[in-house]
Amino acid sequence: MSEALGRIVVMEDLATALDAVDAALGDLVARAFAGDVLRWLSDEDLLAVITAAARGGRHAEALLIEGAGQIEDRSTLPSKEAQIAGRYGCRNASELLQRATRLSSRTVGNLLTAGRAVLRRVAPSSGELLPAEYPAVRAELAAGRVGLDGLTAVVGPLQSVAMVAGAAAHLAADEELAACMRGEGADADPSPCADDLRSMATVWATYLDQDGAEPRETRALRKRSLTLGICRDNLVPVRGNVLPEVGAQLQLIFDSILNPKNDDSDTVPGGPWFTESTDDEPRIAQAETRTRAQRQHDAFATVLFKIAGSGALPSLGGAAPTLVVSVRAGDMTSGRGYAHIDGITEPVSLSFARHIGCSGSIQRVTSDERGRIIGIETSDRVFNGSQRKAIGLRDGGCVIPGCHVPVSWCEIHHVAEHAKGGPTHTDNGVLLCWYHHRTIDDGLWRVRMNRGIPEIRGPNWWDATGRWRPASTAPTRMRDRVSRRT
Repeated sequence: MSEALGRIVVMEDLATALDAVDAALGDLVARAFAGDVLRWLSDEDLLAVITAAARGGRHAEALLIEGAGQIEDRSTLPSKEAQIAGRYGCRNASELLQRATRLSSRTVGNLLTAGRAVLRRVAPSSGELLPAEYPAVRAELAAGRVGLDGLTAVVGPLQSVAMVAGAAAHLAADEELAACMRGEGADADPSPCADDLRSMATVWATYLDQDGAEPRETRALRKRSLTLGICRDNLVPVRGNVLPEVGAQLQLIFDSILNPKNDDSDTVPGGPWFTESTDDEPRIAQAETRTRAQRQHDAFATVLFKIAGSGALPSLGGAAPTLVVSVRAGDMTSGRGYAHIDGITEPVSLSFARHIGCSGSIQRVTSDERGRIIGIETSDRVFNGSQRKAIGLRDGGCVIPGCHVPVSWCEIHHVAEHAKGGPTHTDNGVLLCWYHHRTIDDGLWRVRMNRGIPEIRGPNWWDATGRWRPASTAPTRMRDRVSRRT
């Protein structure tokens, strides 16, 4: 009884001490924000503040992780009346932690994973306190040398081989990774970040997997999936897991389509920037406004439309997999209304219908007032192979400045709309990538043909003069322009 009472007193002291630390930290942060203190720090002092804040955050995370483990343990007790989650009106430990910490379900899931790895459980038979699954890493967590990200980075790969590695090998990996966290690893490198820890743990997992790669590949094959959800708000969710070679191939395709000068970050520049030019005037590259994820979506769309039109896929209903878009003729003429995609319940914009129709065939179906079909007229507006090669030689890729999508991935846009009499002729076709073809009607970028040569007029932030400028990245055209200047 006295031992239990002592633990209660310690817990009350711990909560009181944490409240005092929080109050002091809150006052410090408030004064720093009120005075905009971090803005005026030197680089060295700013880095010192970030390092100290991260260290304090790891100490706080250690208590969160241990507490999450305890809450989950108490939420699985045999007696429902004793389960902590139910007693506080929650379905499970995850809901209770989300409410108590105000964290997302994903972060709480990581807390629970980490908590299981370092929790010291009690043996049911003897009441003895058992070692944690990762005792050495637990010690580094308590010392503030690893936080939630680092701990989950280690646990994830090692848990996948826990059943086959054996206790001795598992503890050896635990000891070695803990030494790395202290900066005392095999190479005596400084304490690694979470991503480096994940790489190290993956190497250990591969080494400990006595069955080799084949069983892991079997498991991966069983878990592979790709699911299309229901269209809502004009977006179709895509979920799933792809095999490593599929992911690697898809990434290579993305890299081949996307601008190679762009980095992997999700941040984009806020204005134009200058690039080298062969003219007497500097060329201004397009300020990319899409995130990396958005650019990869557009690259994926390019792949799908190219493959569907390649003729290499099996037929569907006696024809190639054809995207059917329906729209009332009156809506297309007035520019008001919606289009509809076969298989998608939500309507789409008329600009999408124009985009699809620009590079496909138009079939006009005439009906009487009762809905009976009384006429079918098909007009093919697809540029043939010879025309495409010639336009590609002339344009060199997407004609929008700063876009580096190559010829083979571009679509051909009718500058004068085919529906308004524009011919399917090289003097009326320009190369545009999927994204710029999809958005060319927005009016930010304008395209015209000047005696068979495409010209571009961009938005004001790109060129305040509003001049029409010849557009081509074809090496031969650029050399011709240099020759004329010299």
